Amino acid sequence: MRLHKKRKKVSRMHGSHTHGRGGMKKARGSGHRGGKGMAGTGKRADQKKTLILNMPEKYFGKDSLKPKPKNYGVINIKDIEKRANGKSEVDLSNFKLLGSGEITFPVTLKVYSASKSAVKKIEKAGGKVIVKYGHKESS
Repeated sequence: MRLHKKRKKVSRMHGSHTHGRGGMKKARGSGHRGGKGMAGTGKRADQKKTLILNMPEKYFGKDSLKPKPKNYGVINIKDIEKRANGKSEVDLSNFKLLGSGEITFPVTLKVYSASKSAVKKIEKAGGKVIVKYGHKESS
């Protein structure tokens, strides 16, 4: 079974000024429908307000500001003894070191960042802190 191709309106409406659209001004560009695509759907939404109001998701931006995701974990000094297991050097390059707790043995730590109080406590015990990005934050 062969389906025939529908003729375009242009070829059917030769000789007609309006091509079946009513007034001549309406057929020019996209003026009568308020622009192409999503034009006219902005903050004031004069032309296509109902289109926007009936959309399932929120159209006008996000609900609120969201904090930047942190690409590091947090570890306290008191948790280092469990991680060290008698080693003198521990790589914690995906952690920020905080100064909660005490440490009794010298250890060299490689960390993402560290608070000042944590660095003081590690150095007091005879250890060393190597910060990945070269900055030590205040506590």
